[in-house]
Order: sequence, then structure tokens, then C-alpha cells
Amino acid sequence: MDLRRSLNGALAGGLAAGAWAAQQPLDKRVGGSAYDDVELLGKVVTRGPGWPLVGAALHVANGALFGAVYAQLRPFLPGPPVARGVLAGMVEHFGLWPLVTLVDRLHPARDELPVLSGNHQAHAQAVWRHVLFGVALGLLEAHLNADRHVEPPEYELSSNGFGDIEAAVGAAGAAGAS
Repeated sequence: MDLRRSLNGALAGGLAAGAWAAQQPLDKRVGGSAYDDVELLGKVVTRGPGWPLVGAALHVANGALFGAVYAQLRPFLPGPPVARGVLAGMVEHFGLWPLVTLVDRLHPARDELPVLSGNHQAHAQAVWRHVLFGVALGLLEAHLNADRHVEPPEYELSSNGFGDIEAAVGAAGAAGAS
């Protein structure tokens, strides 16, 4: 693992999550659902007037953590930066969206939040938000880690898992010399 790659990914993820949160008021108006990720996160911690700040901080922190992990996995993902970022965002979205049934039942502020289970408008907004996040993450992380080693390392392994025995004993060099 490359610590610098992770830190750059965390910065990219935090910025991408900030862009997501900043555009949410607009997509709530256009999308027709009051579903708000900052509110969802903030009201887990406090129901007081500080929930927007707490929610934004948690949202950016989640994005940073996701970005750090993404930066380590990026060399193994196919395609250009935008496609890789969107792929990662969609995997996260479709992997976690089924948990909205738990939010609807267990969230401390569930009576103040829109019901998410079966809410097609909220789901569409969440897809849009993850696409936006993925595009921003993919582009920012690729830019910030442009000087980092991009491809996963190549290792020569024999069937026994210990490497190339011919190279280790010098047989490959001797065979090539004759």
C-alpha cells in the first residue's frame, strides 16, 4: 500500500463528497424527493440545530474514506478515470441501497425523514449523486495520483508459488547462453 496514494484518494473523495452535498438542494428540487444524505447522517448524531454541520462533516469523512480505499483499488479497475470512478460509486450505491429498509425502521429521526424503501424518486437521486461523486472522484484521484505507480506490480510465480526456479538457480541464463 502506498500511503501517499491513499492520502490523495482521501482528498479526492472528500472533495467529491463535498460537491455531492453542495448540489443536493438543487437535485432535491429537481428530483422531487426530500431525501438528503447530510440530514440522514447528521440526525444520527444530533437532532438539534447542529445536524447540518455534523452531517456535512460525516459525509465528507465518508467520502474521504471511500476515496482512500478507491485509490488503492484503482489500478485493478478497468477503463479511464471517469468510468472507474462511476463504477466504484455504482457498486457502493447498489450494494448499500438495500439498507434503506433499516434506515426507515431504525433511524432516530425516521419520523422527520422521507421513507426511502420503494421511493423511486429518492433512488434516482441517489443514483445521480453517486454518478456525480464517481466522476469527481475518478478525475480528481487520477490527477492527484498522476505521478504514483499506476499498475499493480507484476510478479513471476511458478506453480509452487515460490517464483521462477530456473532464474533462481541460474539455469535460464545458462540455457539462453548455449
